[in-house]
Amino acid sequence: MPLIHFLRENARWIIGGFLLTFFSSFGQTFFIALSAGEIRAEFGLSHGQFGGLYMIATLASALTLPQLGKVVDRYSIAMVATFVIPALMLATVSMALASNVVWLGVTIYALRLFGQGMMTHIAMTAMGRWFSAQRGRAVSLATLGHQGGEAVLPSAFVFAAYALGWRGTWLASAAVLALVAWPVIYLLMRQARMPRASDGPERLVVAHEWTRAEVMRDPMFWLCLGGILAPGFIGTTVFFHQVYLSELRGWPVSVFASAYLIMSSMTIIFALIAGQLIDRFSAIRILPSFLVPLAASCLVLATTASPWGAYVFMALMGISYGFSSTLFGALWPELYGTRHLGSIRAVVVALMVLATAVGPGLTGWLIDAGVSYPAQIGAMGVYCLIAVGLMMFVSLRVRGRNAVLT
Repeated sequence: MPLIHFLRENARWIIGGFLLTFFSSFGQTFFIALSAGEIRAEFGLSHGQFGGLYMIATLASALTLPQLGKVVDRYSIAMVATFVIPALMLATVSMALASNVVWLGVTIYALRLFGQGMMTHIAMTAMGRWFSAQRGRAVSLATLGHQGGEAVLPSAFVFAAYALGWRGTWLASAAVLALVAWPVIYLLMRQARMPRASDGPERLVVAHEWTRAEVMRDPMFWLCLGGILAPGFIGTTVFFHQVYLSELRGWPVSVFASAYLIMSSMTIIFALIAGQLIDRFSAIRILPSFLVPLAASCLVLATTASPWGAYVFMALMGISYGFSSTLFGALWPELYGTRHLGSIRAVVVALMVLATAVGPGLTGWLIDAGVSYPAQIGAMGVYCLIAVGLMMFVSLRVRGRNAVLT
């Protein structure tokens, strides 16, 4: 189906998914970090203290998400959104009003849970459940909201903070959620979409609808996580310690900063490419591929002393991020069906959040222990190469136990 025709028929659901991921930005690290300097100054926190508080709040949100995420299987997408968006709105108001460290920690927990966690969870569950043969395309378009938020909101925050102050900007964020996100997303998503025969045949059909308890007992699930958790762990780790790596290499700090545009561009391009490939071949067939550029990116960064290594790393990381952002939204329905998709995805998202929280701390501890940071990055690349073989094994086993349609 041509893209224009697909968008014309499904605009309301695709735009709704895009807006959910776009407004999840209010709970994403990049947006919260825009206030980090002011927060540390007003609350008297060091970099380590604020980082520790942020890690605790993020881990707490990851522990909560598996239980809260199940509501997507019990209630409609629109109904869950009408609960989650106001909760995120209240969290943004709380950030504007926070007056002590405990209040701040609870606020960050709420931002992470309802923003990064639930808003993205709702969007990907909806795309996975409402589309079948065109699932890859739907997921790839909806997930572009993340890149849209990263492109637009930092500049908007800086401009607003100049006029309103950082606390006033968080109040303005709440107003945007109340006046735009809440009513628009509800109107777009209130009518659920049913997969249609005109979408084309689905490439892979599960033998039965798995419950979350069954998934947790499935060895393929845990083997699959060996690859799925790698991009978040590696990306967060490298970005968190980018200043330290720049100091080791003698690079200006601007090298990494200027390379983000390359990564974002590659992420968008390859998210859309991945959507096309998934619809043609199925997510499980292309599962091993997303780790190849990630492995190459780590090996380049670990062995290259010239600044061009950072640009190559970011380009390859963008390819992997693009593939994984679409793949992770389409994979779980193919593996386990859609009936309990919300419960299953909630566990996966929680583990992904956990991996992003652990990565910077673990590598920081190894750095303090005298372990070479470039060697750590190289080890991550070697791990990814091993995981490619693991994902090939998972792909073959899952395709063997499910009914393949041609």
